[in-house]
Amino acid sequence: MRNYLLRRFLQAPLSHSRSVPAVSLSSRRYAVSAPLIEEEAETVEFPREGPGISYGLNWALAGKGVIVNDKAFRNLKSSELQKKGATIAESLSGLPIHVRGDVLGGALEIPKAQFSKLLKQVTSHLSSISDIYVHDGAIGSSSKCDAKVRVISDSPSAVLSLSNVLWKTPTRAVSHDSCPLTVYVASSLSAGAMEAVGVGSQGKNGFIAADIERSSLILCGKAFSDATGIKAALSSLSGPIISARGGLPLSARLLVSGDSVILLFAPEDIVRSCSDLLVSMDAGVILSSQGVAPFFQTGNSSRPNLYKLPAAVILASSDSSGAIPSVSKLSPGQAAYHFLAGYRNGKFTPAYTEIPSSADPLELSKAVLSKLKDDQIPAFLINANEGEKLTTGKDFVKLVQSTLTKNVPPFKPKGGDLEGKYKSFLTGKFKELPEEFSF
Repeated sequence: MRNYLLRRFLQAPLSHSRSVPAVSLSSRRYAVSAPLIEEEAETVEFPREGPGISYGLNWALAGKGVIVNDKAFRNLKSSELQKKGATIAESLSGLPIHVRGDVLGGALEIPKAQFSKLLKQVTSHLSSISDIYVHDGAIGSSSKCDAKVRVISDSPSAVLSLSNVLWKTPTRAVSHDSCPLTVYVASSLSAGAMEAVGVGSQGKNGFIAADIERSSLILCGKAFSDATGIKAALSSLSGPIISARGGLPLSARLLVSGDSVILLFAPEDIVRSCSDLLVSMDAGVILSSQGVAPFFQTGNSSRPNLYKLPAAVILASSDSSGAIPSVSKLSPGQAAYHFLAGYRNGKFTPAYTEIPSSADPLELSKAVLSKLKDDQIPAFLINANEGEKLTTGKDFVKLVQSTLTKNVPPFKPKGGDLEGKYKSFLTGKFKELPEEFSF
């Protein structure tokens, strides 16, 4: 039995092996009878470490339910992955996302028993194939507030795709991390496994399943090609870890204007109109004492991984009623209140979060309030739809940039019952708001 387990964990060609004799115990205190020593003493063949063979990695993967059948290749370069057969897969979008845990946003729920069954099928599949591919990365580039990620995949193409999403991290950073996320990729899993979560015809190309409690993400079929869905799921999983490490996971974008960094919360239609002027189209940044960092790689190696603290926070609204002025300055309490509401044309999106999120919007709003006060960051409310035409693209960016140079008046609604709408929504959704929060 012992030799069987060792072969499973430490498997390699015998031609590269060496003998390690059993250790003898010379102390009389620990002495045993000679017959017993002879019975227990064995010579075990340990293969040498090399490409695809790492004892430490094998044991770490076993802790995640994956027993290495032959070889496990870790952190291969793009050229090495391509030699293993990796190709750039056709991009997909809109695959179903199933999440176990308390989340906001558009995700389907998956019960604990179903996720457990799926995870068992996936780990059994990964344990049955000859070669698996491991990639270590991070969400966020700040070492103090990031969330480490380990990808375990049956496909080099999946690793190639995910390596362009996650930030690079030191080789041993994931192994030494207290709570890394684990991404299991089973691109060649049978269709029967997909039926285990009841996705039906929706999952014919694959699906994404996440469990916040387990810090685990499963990508089945071609799901590794749905970068948008993967980022949404990873954002949801990483929120609790980032918050526990002192960072604020926010559904925001970054706009750089000269030497100033602007933290922008805006509806998706406005964001799309000025995408080429933003650091990244992806919704997700980590705000911390070190500065502000995008969740994921931006695709531009010339840009920094970590930006300095924002010179301003912009909350963009879209109110065609004319109740909200074009540009207004907000106090920290007003900014937290409007951030929590996420108002646009009669609809409310708490904390401006449109993707699945495990973060509590009220707690995020409280943290935003503290950050604005502690670092004295000014906040502004912009109405991109004050007139007959929606302000978008370069015109919207110019409006944002002008807030840093002009003397902007404090927020004062132009009539109507907008304040009542805010109050009705927020008091109905959140039991008690801090006294400092104000319209």
